[in-house]
Amino acid sequence: MKQAQVQDVLHYPRLDTVLMVEEAIKNAKDYPARMELWQSLPKKVQYQTFQVILDYLQKSNKILTTKDGKIMWIFSDNPKLKKLIEESVPYARTKTPARV
Repeated sequence: MKQAQVQDVLHYPRLDTVLMVEEAIKNAKDYPARMELWQSLPKKVQYQTFQVILDYLQKSNKILTTKDGKIMWIFSDNPKLKKLIEESVPYARTKTPARV
């Protein structure tokens, strides 16, 4: 039976580091590649820690990595969208009359 390999993580990210990476992805003008994003961060982060953050964000369905390696923010936390959903009229499904 084959066991999954467990990678030793030297540095687990702190919450402020995860939030910093999230903000960098959200505020990027274009979809950055991993290396571009890593180099654009305001604070230095070890690359292994950065990869742990990206894996977490992908598993939690906040980011998507395209075939060409670009990172896209896909989590729906847009304030305008939230306001629109809160103010929208709920959809009420009605029964259709039976045919005679």
